[in-house]
Amino acid sequence: MNREREIYKVTLVGSAANILLTVFKFVAGILGHSAAMTADAVHSLSDLATDAVVLLFVKISSKPADRDHDYGHGKYETLATAIVGLALAAVAVGIAYKAVVSLIFWFHGGELRAPAMIALWAALASIVVKELVYQYTIRKARALDSPAVRANAWHHRSDALSSLGTLVGIAGAIFLGHRWTVLDPLASLVVAIFILRVAYKLLKQGLNELMEASLPEETENEIIRIVSSFPDVCDPHNLRTRRIGNHIAIELHIRMDGNLPLSVSHDRTREIEQALKQRFGSHTHITLHVEPTKAAPLS
Repeated sequence: MNREREIYKVTLVGSAANILLTVFKFVAGILGHSAAMTADAVHSLSDLATDAVVLLFVKISSKPADRDHDYGHGKYETLATAIVGLALAAVAVGIAYKAVVSLIFWFHGGELRAPAMIALWAALASIVVKELVYQYTIRKARALDSPAVRANAWHHRSDALSSLGTLVGIAGAIFLGHRWTVLDPLASLVVAIFILRVAYKLLKQGLNELMEASLPEETENEIIRIVSSFPDVCDPHNLRTRRIGNHIAIELHIRMDGNLPLSVSHDRTREIEQALKQRFGSHTHITLHVEPTKAAPLS
């Protein structure tokens, strides 16, 4: 399976859905006089922008290691994850601002126009389509182990959640009478909070990787268990781990009998490397430092 091609495929599928929904939502928001639907359309438009970011950065991150990038270009994919998070945060703030302005207007006696049925149908269509796209994208993200595709999947899910909140607000504004038209901007504000929560998670993940955060404790414990399972090896220590895009890097000190021949020590470290790569991927960066448990006698 060509990883880059599969990432392009899943991203383009999402882009096609975003284009259709964005146009439909803008038309429905304008003709249906719905602030919530117009905000939802802006959210879908942001999906298109993040799709472009993923396509661009995955192309760069798939490049092999070169003279200036000994560990490859995987961090570009991590950067894409952070950019998607930033885009989501910006969208959430924009939606929240418009909602607050409308709520203040209503609180001071202003009349908000009730949305039309076309806005309700657009919200229903968006929920169904975006949830289907999310399920497809998240399965691909797990299979490809791509943080950028995973981030994009959650962007699709956040759009579905946005449309769900929009649906509730529009339905209430339509069916509960003129007094409840305030539900339309109120729904926008609730949706913005949900989107901001997703943005925080993506930004935290991206920034942690860019700042060389260690892998989760359970992953590090698994590394120690794998290494400790080999004969002649004891006291694995000074473990350092980090993520480089969809790959990981492992640095570890181990102790072996100082009287063992160098060839045996070398073969054992090769076996450990192979075991770790079998578990965490063939592109895992591994550095093992061997220390003697006792000094070899001088001849």
